[in-house]
Amino acid sequence: MIFNVVVTPDTEIGGFTVSCPALPGCHSQGETIEEALENARDAMSGCVEVLNRIA
Repeated sequence: MIFNVVVTPDTEIGGFTVSCPALPGCHSQGETIEEALENARDAMSGCVEVLNRIA
């Protein structure tokens, strides 16, 4: 599946946060953009798995 994500610099603690508008509540973070996106892939996979279980 392909999802659009929003990557935002975290000005308070550094690094980047990632959110996925199609999966409310699904957020991740990382020290670099690459790490944040990798962590987001894992988070989105987990969110989709949970949604499939409760559907």
